[in-house]
Amino acid sequence: MITVFDDAQRAHDPQFFLSSGARKPCPEQSARVDALLGAVRRMEGAVVQAPDAGLAPILAVHPQRYVTFLQGIYARWTRIEGASAEVIPNVHPASRLDGYPLSAVGQAGFHMTDTSCPISAQTWGAAYASAQTAVHAADLVLGGERSAYALCRPPGHHAFAELAGGFCYLNNSGIAAQRLTDAGRRVAILDVDLHHGNGTQGMFYARGDVLTVSLHAHPERFYPFFWGYAEEFGAGAGVGANLNLPLTRGTGDAGFLGALAQGIERVQAWGADTLVLALGLDAFEGDPFAGLSVTTPGFAAIGQAVAAMGLAVVIVQEGGYLCPELGDNLEAVLKAW
Repeated sequence: MITVFDDAQRAHDPQFFLSSGARKPCPEQSARVDALLGAVRRMEGAVVQAPDAGLAPILAVHPQRYVTFLQGIYARWTRIEGASAEVIPNVHPASRLDGYPLSAVGQAGFHMTDTSCPISAQTWGAAYASAQTAVHAADLVLGGERSAYALCRPPGHHAFAELAGGFCYLNNSGIAAQRLTDAGRRVAILDVDLHHGNGTQGMFYARGDVLTVSLHAHPERFYPFFWGYAEEFGAGAGVGANLNLPLTRGTGDAGFLGALAQGIERVQAWGADTLVLALGLDAFEGDPFAGLSVTTPGFAAIGQAVAAMGLAVVIVQEGGYLCPELGDNLEAVLKAW
């Protein structure tokens, strides 16, 4: 399997985020890359850098004003007297249907769902490289590869069309799915991250051409709190094209794999010919977020179950945070191919 990675993704260096009101070091650190690349190199897999496909694949799912915001907000923020070193919102609209402000502070609140996605001078470049990584992995599959792994960092599945959140700025899985759909593939996104893929769901919720399936810790007491419930089926043309499989906190291999079987059944019934696997490794029992209890053999079983579907697969890296087994868990999944 070819791995796509761009070293420019390392430059994004968020300093902190708020958790339950407390300021804490941000766990979405570039050191994650070393653990993941280490696993790929142990498997002696080829690693390539994505060519620059430009803004078009990003603009296919993210509106221009949001992209313009990400490109320019840091420079605008630094011109505010007394502003923080990173762009962090302190005000939000009651609805994104409310007025669109001109001020940098107002736009930060409009385009950022929470305080876990600070923007620095390096954020846009890293997010852009991450998106290009996903685009090229999709192009490899369109070119005949049966699978490709996009080592994306920062991750993307909490990013809505016009909202950053949860360490995410551009929705890499959504960008890859749109690239595949535009090329005539029938696409399903299967998200196995610890956290619900709320941005991905929101991006495709009213569409009937891409199936979104997410396994995750139940959001009633866990991030992202407001999305990811089982009764969310889609809207309009998208009714029936969204499936959420929320899991009780602490769920281990048996429960996770049982839910995965349901998700796979839905993907097969959908008739997908290409899958975007939004691969979070943070469901691991030793992950710092401690939401679920999947083991390393459990990740191997996840990979085997997905590979057994026989679909063309673009694997897009989502969460999975620093712990000694992070690389082992990636290797366990990828070995299935």
